[in-house]
Amino acid sequence: MSRSFSPSLPINVLSSPARCLAMATLLLGCPLAAQAQDNAAQSDTVVVTATALKVATPPMETPRAVSQVGRDELDKRAVNSYDETFRYRSGVQSAPYGSDNGVDWFNIRGFSGEDSTYQDGLRLFREGGYFWWVTEPFGLERVDLLKGPASILYGEAPPGGVVNAISKRPTDEKQGQFEIQGGNKDHRQVGIDTSGPVAGTDNMRYRMVGLFREGDGELDHTDNQRVYLAPSLAVDLSDDTTVTFLASYMKDHGTPSKGFRPVGGSLEGTEFGHIDRETNLGEPDYERQEREQISLGYELEHDIDDTWQFQQNLRYNSMDLLLRSLSPFTTLNTDGRTVGRYLTYRDGSYDSFTADNRLVGKWFTENTENTLLLGVDYQHFDVDYQNGDGTGDFAGFDVFDPEYGNYSPGTLQYHAEEKKEQIGVYIQDQLRLGERWILLGGVRHDSASVESYSDDPSAADYDETENQLSFSGGVMYLGDYGVSPYLSYSESFSPQVGRGPDGQAYEPSEGEQWEAGVKYTPDWLDGYMTAAVFDLKETNTLYTNDQFIQSQGGERHSQGFELEGVGYLTEQLQLTASYTYLDTTIEDPERGEFRAGLTPRHEASLWLDYGFEGGALQGLDVGAGARYVGESVNADPNSDDEVSSYTVYDAMASYEINSAWTAQVNVTNLTDKDYIRGCDSWCYYGESRSVIGSLNYRW
Repeated sequence: MSRSFSPSLPINVLSSPARCLAMATLLLGCPLAAQAQDNAAQSDTVVVTATALKVATPPMETPRAVSQVGRDELDKRAVNSYDETFRYRSGVQSAPYGSDNGVDWFNIRGFSGEDSTYQDGLRLFREGGYFWWVTEPFGLERVDLLKGPASILYGEAPPGGVVNAISKRPTDEKQGQFEIQGGNKDHRQVGIDTSGPVAGTDNMRYRMVGLFREGDGELDHTDNQRVYLAPSLAVDLSDDTTVTFLASYMKDHGTPSKGFRPVGGSLEGTEFGHIDRETNLGEPDYERQEREQISLGYELEHDIDDTWQFQQNLRYNSMDLLLRSLSPFTTLNTDGRTVGRYLTYRDGSYDSFTADNRLVGKWFTENTENTLLLGVDYQHFDVDYQNGDGTGDFAGFDVFDPEYGNYSPGTLQYHAEEKKEQIGVYIQDQLRLGERWILLGGVRHDSASVESYSDDPSAADYDETENQLSFSGGVMYLGDYGVSPYLSYSESFSPQVGRGPDGQAYEPSEGEQWEAGVKYTPDWLDGYMTAAVFDLKETNTLYTNDQFIQSQGGERHSQGFELEGVGYLTEQLQLTASYTYLDTTIEDPERGEFRAGLTPRHEASLWLDYGFEGGALQGLDVGAGARYVGESVNADPNSDDEVSSYTVYDAMASYEINSAWTAQVNVTNLTDKDYIRGCDSWCYYGESRSVIGSLNYRW
């Protein structure tokens, strides 16, 4: 079990409402326990992870805020959409745009997580206009979240953080799982996961993960069907060398369910009332969403000697996409009930290749332990597609009495291509002094090039190369009683494609963060708690002027405080809790400083799980959770609308029939609360009630 704690406050957190202070008090007063697993190494009491430092390190010895969600928790909460993963963790907004059956969304520390997704330490590209890689949770062993800038190890990355999915891998012992699910919204799922030694060998292990899922979306007349396969094979080439081959195939087919809503009729009422949460403002017989993903790669580890180890991760990804999706305009027409609609139309494919080569050296003296990381990584991405955005005629749609079929279909008109290439060289040193001090420092140089071409006469070609130097550093003190304070600094950069009104290419946006915190891991309790305060700033931010033209020179600034913990209060009662205070502002030369939209100042969550032991209820496990999201504002620069706070409740119950069979039911949004998740010119409803029943057989 992993352990950690930390108190530190921004001055303006003192203005938080009573319920959030109560949650913080609860967290500070209840030590909590961690769950996690890892792909690198593990002890009986602490799970180590390579996400934060690219070297297997216990989170409690890492001077950065790290959250983890393991397989047990993903199963317990029946997570079937990747952006549900961090609902009960701090610093993250899950699904800020409501439920979307085509794309996973995260906002991290007040910044978009659109380009933050990684798997097994290698980037998953979401580029080229809606060509966004989608991650299937059933194929994962764990998900790690490194909060704050991470360019020192990952190169191009947004300031909020990095989400790293850890794939299921072959196991030494034979094991397996067969699962069936059913629920409302016509949800049906079958999954299988089997692993163990390859018959007749003592140096090969396999794993095969497969899934079929289908169900309706949040909107009327929408659905999706998914097929997923993920084979893997681990081979010990010698006592010093192991290679693990990882592959996956996924195909989605359905009608997109994207909850874009005009402000009038959703956040604001009209004389005709509000738009129903389930109303589809698109054209279900015309809209399509077809995605096919293939991934092939391997991980290699070779012990050179007792001091040095060589590690290499390599992966090739490809995607084919057909997307036709309609979005309403942000405002209703003057009649107060009809709205125009805009078509997003893409048909194309992309290929990407990523590789990360690392040399790790460890040596010791009487009072020191030194870990040196030397790395070179490479990324290449190429997307080629046809664009039909905005074509066709979809005007005059009645949002209160929808009638489908009155439209002229769009056509593919323009060809576009985008290429990205990045080469990074980095060095990081982690020094432990005696039993108390940990010092961390790193530097990285990147050369990143972006090319963008289109035969659309309104689009300008783009071909730029940027060189970037990134730094990071940290210090941590391993104190008595498991209390370990730390201080860290980190940087990030994000290339921006395009040119400003002056015709000059955009400069990369740059992020920097100072973070201080404490990690608490008491040896007398199976639990951990973390707390962190941070100041995170991005410069060279793009902003939209009054003519809806993007210029550069803005700044996005996020200050916050986070509390998080997971653990057992007793042998039977487990508590998972988090609290986030976030003050995010944007400043541009034309409007000055204003509060960022879609970003609540306060979020808190609490989950209790109780497992009965002995008696008639032996084998029964029940759990319940609450998620509070404070008020936010509309991101539209021409609006001062406020989005109300809300609280939703979740519940689960499972029963272990015997050592092999388990039955479970999960309910999300127990009361079926109807609420607005947030607004950013459009508004988005939150997810309606979901009920999923499952039956699991394990061997």
